Amino acid sequence: MTLYLASLNSGSNGNCYYIGTEKEAILVDAGISCREIETRMERQGLKPGSIKALFVSHEHSDHIKGVAVFSRKYEVPVYITDATRRSARIKLDKKLSFTFSDNTPVKVGALTVVPFAKKHDAVDPYSFTVSFNQVNIGVFTDIGTPCKQLISHFKSCHAVFLETNYDEEMLENGSYPLVLKKRISGGKGHLSNKQALEVFLKHRSKHLSHLFLSHLSKNNNDPQLVKQLFQPHASNTEIIVLSRYEESKVYLIDTTKNQKIPLKTIPHHKPKQLQLFE
Repeated sequence: MTLYLASLNSGSNGNCYYIGTEKEAILVDAGISCREIETRMERQGLKPGSIKALFVSHEHSDHIKGVAVFSRKYEVPVYITDATRRSARIKLDKKLSFTFSDNTPVKVGALTVVPFAKKHDAVDPYSFTVSFNQVNIGVFTDIGTPCKQLISHFKSCHAVFLETNYDEEMLENGSYPLVLKKRISGGKGHLSNKQALEVFLKHRSKHLSHLFLSHLSKNNNDPQLVKQLFQPHASNTEIIVLSRYEESKVYLIDTTKNQKIPLKTIPHHKPKQLQLFE
C-alpha cells in the first residue's frame, strides 16, 4: 500500500508531478522540457522509462511544454481531452493519444486515475486523484474556487498537491494590471493562500500525512509566508512548500506503516531559472 511522489517543478514557469509504485508511475502535466524532466528524475533516482502515462490537466503552456517530446521519446500514452488537445495545438502520435471524461476512472497498471472537472480559465480543465490499494493522492492546482467535487476528493486523500498561488495583499498591492488581478482572483483563476488554508482546515482527513503547497506565484507570494500560515495548523500533517526552480524530495506514502519520510535528499546545487510563463 505504498506510493512514491514528487514534484519535478511547481509554479507558473512549469508544473510536473510524479506519482507511482515501485514498478510504474504516471506524470500529471509536463510543463518543463523533456530534458529537464529527465535530469530531475535522474537526480532523484527515478527512471523516465517507468512512466506509463502522462495526464494533462489543461492547455496552458506551463502544463504542456514537454508533453509531446516526452511522449514521443519514451512512447508514453498521453491522456488529454479532445478540447484541450485542440486548444493546446500539440502534435501527438494518434496511437499514444487518449481521452478521458469527468469522474470516469482510468487504469494505468495498478494505478487508478480519476479526473474531475474544475474551475479554471481553460477550455476543459481537470484535476486528478491517483490511487493504489486505497492510498489516494490528489493533484489540485489551477483552481478558481474550491468546488464541491474538489472538497469531496480532498477529504479522501492521504497526500495532496494543493495550490497556494497568491497572497491576497501582495496581489492587491502589486504591479499587475487590474484586469490580470481580477483574472487571478476570480472564480476561474487561482486559489489564494487563505482559500487553500480554509480547505485544509475544514476538509482534511485524519489520514492526510502530507500537504504539498503548490504553484506559488513568483510575484504575488512568498514561500516563507505560506509556510508560516500553514505550519501552526499542521498537527500530524507534514507541510511542504514546493519550488518553482527545482524538484522536491521523493516522498513515500505508506498507510500500513504510517510512514511519511523523504527517501533521499536533493544534492545541493544552484537552482536553474526556467523560462517564465506568467
